Amino acid sequence: MDYKKKNKKSFINIKIIYRFMARGERGIPMAVVEKILKEKGEQAGVTRVSDKAIRFMKQQLEDIAFEIAKEAVSLATHGKRTTVKREDIQLAQKALFKKL
Repeated sequence: MDYKKKNKKSFINIKIIYRFMARGERGIPMAVVEKILKEKGEQAGVTRVSDKAIRFMKQQLEDIAFEIAKEAVSLATHGKRTTVKREDIQLAQKALFKKL
């Protein structure tokens, strides 16, 4: 019974985190995304990056991070732990990128 309450609470917390991310209140700073795109673009000969491209890339990165976090929390709760460990994140990343 106690385990189900913990599992339910973790799921609710993820929903709250995602709601904040969807509103743009939290997440990866646009300046960081812009810097990454410009650095990689310069290596390929691209000199400019549009604001729409930066916003789209930011959203994609946040979506991927959310999916990894969701899977990592699932792995931690499956292991009957309340702490997400580095190994949970690594396994979640591997599982997510196998799907892609």
